[in-house]
Amino acid sequence: MDRPLRIAILTHSTNPRGGVVHAMALAEALAGLGHAPVLFAPDAHGSGFFRAPKCPAVPFKVAPAAPGMTAMVEQRIADYVSHFEAAGTDGFDLFHAHDGISGNALATLKARGRIPAFVRTVHHVDAFSDPRLLDLQARSIRAADGWLAVSRIWQDQLADGFGIEAELSGNGVDGTRFSPRMDGSEAALRARLGLGPGPIFLSVGGIEARKNTVRMLEAFLQVRQMRRDAQLVIAGGASLLDHGAYQGEFRRLMARTGAGGVHVTGPLPDGDMPALYRLAHALLFASVKEGFGLAVLEALASGVPVIVSAMAPFTEYLGARDALWCDPARPASIADAMALSLQPAEHARLAALGPGIAARHDWTSVARAHLPLYDRLAAPARETLHA
Repeated sequence: MDRPLRIAILTHSTNPRGGVVHAMALAEALAGLGHAPVLFAPDAHGSGFFRAPKCPAVPFKVAPAAPGMTAMVEQRIADYVSHFEAAGTDGFDLFHAHDGISGNALATLKARGRIPAFVRTVHHVDAFSDPRLLDLQARSIRAADGWLAVSRIWQDQLADGFGIEAELSGNGVDGTRFSPRMDGSEAALRARLGLGPGPIFLSVGGIEARKNTVRMLEAFLQVRQMRRDAQLVIAGGASLLDHGAYQGEFRRLMARTGAGGVHVTGPLPDGDMPALYRLAHALLFASVKEGFGLAVLEALASGVPVIVSAMAPFTEYLGARDALWCDPARPASIADAMALSLQPAEHARLAALGPGIAARHDWTSVARAHLPLYDRLAAPARETLHA
């Protein structure tokens, strides 16, 4: 390509979820390579993205979500279509969707002749119970003209389930933001969150079935029997999906056991996250399904040992001695890994390894991995638009 690409990068919300973080960091890295990305997302609160992107961005205002997940998804698809039909689609070489909402919007715009083609990154595929959501998810993937996956497990899933050959993009971490170096903000954050001096097991992603939060709480209760000063911090959780039933299960377990030392913070300001990692003794990330696990890279870059499920995608980028592994279906296995992290020598070994592992995953490399696919689709798209 003989000139910078102008790329519309679409994500489902302005919330600090993994796919949104990925889309924003990708856009910033593409800008750093001399291209001209613009990041888009529906903004129900009018407050913009969870942090200010270092590239042009359009968080366009939408009405509050309709009740019910299917109605909300359909509303946000319509919001996206309305935005681009009003604002226009001229001037972009490529459109790139990072989720089912934006993917369906681009599928509709393509069917109406407003765009010639689009790229779809698949972070993971959900097992929705509603057939309408399953159909929309499949449409957002099948209607695309080029595909990327963040890990090999989802690359394989696309091949097996959809007959699609996706390129591998990987994931990245900003080592200048996430590092072991204290910056003086840690004590104030500890006080603001009401954290004690004992070891902090940090869970990122909120209370969700996919994050396996209930079993992680059960494991923490076991560890708390031997370390009464241990703490569990559950951060994040801004989501478009309804996790109410699972969160009720979590609350009932808390009430039944009288669990102490548990801090559920909800979403925190993005500026707090580097210090929060540095306060942590270990990242507790025993998920049952992940696209990649961005929080793992952020913890590693921060010099924080990680406790992860012994499954892909974690096994794709972590070696046998790079992490503390557990069976996510067994709270006792999770607790054993947590207990091992409390051994000073093992903790020190893993903390020293982390930044070097994270350094192999930079956003510039992720952005470069997109360029062959972008180049293949951009020229024909321009010819179609200007025919």
